[in-house]
Amino acid sequence: MTTDSHQQAASGTPVTVAIITVSDTRTPETDLNGRYLREKLEAAGHTVGIQRIVPDDPERVVSALEEVVADGTHRVALFNGGTGISSRDNTFDALSGKFEKTLPGFGELFRMLSWRQVGSAAMLSRATAGVCHNVFVVSMPGSPNAVQLAWEELLAPELAHLAFHLTTP
Repeated sequence: MTTDSHQQAASGTPVTVAIITVSDTRTPETDLNGRYLREKLEAAGHTVGIQRIVPDDPERVVSALEEVVADGTHRVALFNGGTGISSRDNTFDALSGKFEKTLPGFGELFRMLSWRQVGSAAMLSRATAGVCHNVFVVSMPGSPNAVQLAWEELLAPELAHLAFHLTTP
């Protein structure tokens, strides 16, 4: 099958998605990213299952991923936050060790697109993606502009297609 035929086969298929905001300071009231992603996913016909805010602690991040995987209904987990280089940015380290397959293109494309907005500071992002127990996992920066960029340019056009590949042999 071609990419076009995969996308056509996947189009219109709702995907169950988890949204995990990784932050030491955000609350349900201040989680603009979680709200934005939920609105966009639901408007696209997808379902949001698990939605959480977890502290930027490796064990809590891994625990959130394990909850999503154990649930068995999610095909995609969108993590936002904790992808920088400060001592409290642990999401990349926590998640990348759990990937059975990595999709380096996500981080590469994200940084390229981000470079257009923020210039050379884009290199500070450790955005990544991979597959863990048949769940496509994305880790993107926690700034609202970064989440919007990732959604609009990379995730919205390919979400159903990515999930399709996880459900077909």
